[in-house]
Order: sequence, then C-alpha cells, then structure tokens
Amino acid sequence: MASSLALIIILGLSADYLFRRIKLPGLVGMLIIGVLAGPYVLGLMSPEMMKVSADFRRIALIVILLRAGFELRRDALKRVGRAAVIMSTVPAIFEIAGVMLVAPRLLHMTYLEAAILGSILAAVSPAVVVPLMIDFMDRGRGSKKGIPTMVLGASSLDDVFVIVLFTVFLSMYGGDQTSIFWQLSKIPISVVLGIIVGLIPGYFLYRLFEKYDWRPPKRTILVMGVAIILTWIESICEHYVPIASLLGVMAVGFIILEKSEPIAHLISQKLKKLWIFAELLLFALVGAQVNIHVAWKAGLAGTLVIFIGLVFRSVGTYVSLFGTPFDWKEKLFCVVAYIPKATVQAAIGAIPLAAGVVSGEVILAVAVLSIILTAPIGAIGIMIFGERILDFGELSTYRFKELREKLALPHVGERVRSKHSGKVWKVIEQKEVWMEDPATTDDPDAAPGVFPAIYLRYWGEETSNEIGKGKTISFYYSQKEPSFQDHWEILYDW
Repeated sequence: MASSLALIIILGLSADYLFRRIKLPGLVGMLIIGVLAGPYVLGLMSPEMMKVSADFRRIALIVILLRAGFELRRDALKRVGRAAVIMSTVPAIFEIAGVMLVAPRLLHMTYLEAAILGSILAAVSPAVVVPLMIDFMDRGRGSKKGIPTMVLGASSLDDVFVIVLFTVFLSMYGGDQTSIFWQLSKIPISVVLGIIVGLIPGYFLYRLFEKYDWRPPKRTILVMGVAIILTWIESICEHYVPIASLLGVMAVGFIILEKSEPIAHLISQKLKKLWIFAELLLFALVGAQVNIHVAWKAGLAGTLVIFIGLVFRSVGTYVSLFGTPFDWKEKLFCVVAYIPKATVQAAIGAIPLAAGVVSGEVILAVAVLSIILTAPIGAIGIMIFGERILDFGELSTYRFKELREKLALPHVGERVRSKHSGKVWKVIEQKEVWMEDPATTDDPDAAPGVFPAIYLRYWGEETSNEIGKGKTISFYYSQKEPSFQDHWEILYDW
C-alpha cells in the first residue's frame, strides 16, 4: 500500500502541475491519473489500497468540508440561505424528471428503475464543487453577492436530499411497505440532527481552545478527530435515526468561526496545508473507482440520457435563482457549477445491482459514465466561468488574508514575546486598513495607489491586571514593512 501512496503522490502532483500549466483545474489531472492507475486500466494500485479507498476518500472529504465550515460566515449565509435551500432540491427534481422521461425508451427500463437512475445522477459532487468554491472564496471572488457560499451550501444539502430520494425509490422497488411520507421526513430530520451534532462538539472545542492556548497543529488534529467521529456516529445511528454527518462537519467549523475568528483562522490555515495531500488522495481514488469497461456499455444511449438530465437540471437551477439579485451571467455560473458528478455516483452506483434491480448493470454503467463526462467538464467550466463572471473588487479583502498568511501575524487574544526585551504582550485590537503608497503620492505624475496593511495593538500584561489599561503599543504591518518576525514570536501553552 505504501508504494500505491507514493504513486498517487508523484503522479498526482505531476498531473496537477501539467494541467495548471495549460490553464485547466489540477483536479482533472488527478482524476485521470486515478482512472489510469486504477484496477480497471493499468492496475498499478494495490488491492490493499483499494480496500481502504472509501475510508481515505471520506477523510479527505472531511478535510475540505471542515475548510468549508471555517469559511461560512453568518452574514453570507443570511444573504443566500433561501436560494441555497431551493437550489438543494429543485434542480435535482428537474433532473430526475428528465431522466424518467427518456430513460425508459432509450435504456429499456421501467419508470421506477429510471427514477432510481435519476436519483443517482441528480447528486452534484461536493468533492469537485467544494474545493473550487473555497478557492474562489479565498481569493475574494463572488464575495459581494456570496455566490460561492451559496453553491457550497446548496451542493452539500443537495446530496442529503438526493440520497433520501434514492432510498425511497429503492424501497419501493423492493416492495418495502414503509410510509413514503416517513422516508421523505428523513430529509429535514437528517439535516437538523446533522447540524446539531456538529454545533455541540464545535462549541465545546471553542471553549477548550479559549481556555488552553494550544499550538495550531494540535487544535487542527483534535478538530479532525471530532469530525471523523461524527461520521462514525452517523453509521451507528443510520438504522434508528438519519443524521447528515457531513453537514455536522461543516457546522463544527462554522460555530468556531462564529465564536472566535482568530482560532478559526489558525485552524483553517493548517487544514489548507493538509488539503494538499488530501486532495491527491480524494481525486486519485475517486478516479480509481471508475470502471471504464462498464461505462463503455452505456454507450450513446447512456450519454444521451445524461445530457438530457443535465439540460433539465440546468433549467431547474436557473428557475431556482428567480428572485435573487444575480444577473444572467452569475446565474449561468451557478448552472455550470451544478454539473460535476463523482462522489455520490461512485458511492451508490452499484447498490441497485447488488439489490437485485433488473436494470442494475445499466444503472451502474450510466452512473460511471456520468463521472467520466461531467467531473472534468464541470470542473473546467467552473474555473473558466468563475474567473470571467464572479466579481472581484479592486480593494478585495482577499489581499488582507494573503498578507496575514505571508507575514504570519497573530490574532486578537494571542500572546507574543518581544525578542529584544523578553516581555510578554497580548494582542487586543486589529484593523485592516488601506494605506496610501508614498511612492505615488510624492510623484505628481503617478497614479494614486493604495496597499493593504494590518494594524495591531499590544497590551503589556505586566503593566495592569485589566485588559486595555496600562501600557499599550501599536504597529502597522504590510509588505513594505514586514517586520513582525524580526521582533516578535507567538506564544502557545502546548
């Protein structure tokens, strides 16, 4: 298995580099590497690696969903909450209807089997969509209207909705007498319980981090451990009560961000570094699950069913955005962002075949084909349309995030020690400010310019028992004055 991991790292990073050089998303290259190295093409991955593939993929998905939670701000969610809820249901219903309309004739299956197929195809892939949306959020793209936040939230809810519908249709096929209304009621129940089981441990983690000033890597490891336990709780309780644990994972990050932005930022930065390896695992192993021989059997008819389903889905997505402040270009971006399929199709595509559905083999073939067609096309489309359509103001807050990361500045509440005097100070205030560039203000012929800077005020803990009283000092930090590391070091208890 160690050699398979080495193979994923070397080939995945190489593919990521090559695809980025030709202005395409690196994840597309990782997917292709996974397909080629997987057991259905070259067979370079060991059987042991494929056995633990599902666990590795889940852990990688947890990393990116935690990062998503640490980027979800309450004000942004309020702006796009209604649209996100509508987008999590309407497009999927449209796509299922489109598949049910054409699949019986093209693939020679019953309407119920077509509904099962449609519910598999209707799930958007968080593995593809979430990383791209976080990249836009990190760079301040679409921040004015909160479009990446909306797509991120909607894609996570979409999976919960679609998987419940899949369960309903499969139960109907097997003659299960369980009430359909009870099955559908699992949607809001699983969403609410998922959020609750995330908020509660998230709050206790916040209180723990407030009391004990641990180093960021230890905080990050603990958050990861709690998030993994949440998914374990879902598997234990699935026979008794539905829990959308992946929403709970996002809720952990959300509540920590809500209670303490400095702590959330530090953990998010460590997760960002961890994602480099997790991304390789996720997309390479998703690709390795793709059986291109099975996909080939779907043929032209399967491709046509997928295409018609996407057309219906696109109409549903556009309809979902009626009444929002988005213009037609931004709505078009949302349509494209809802194209990729991968995670859910790889996870549940083979279940109908195992359950004895007559058209199970055809359903699996079309599900696999949908990954091959839509994951790369959707990822490329998101990158191209996002760069051209999403707003990006000249004074974007992203520049402050970039500056803070480069200079490794502390946040409010953290303690620092002076390298010259050895005295300990506490950060009690911070501001993000735009400063005039003296190089342009002194030159009458130069265009006026500004640059981002971060103002920090320190309080001497030894000068007073009451925060803010006693001696305080303040400094401005920027690319022109990157002096923090020369004079200070951040202190942690553990």
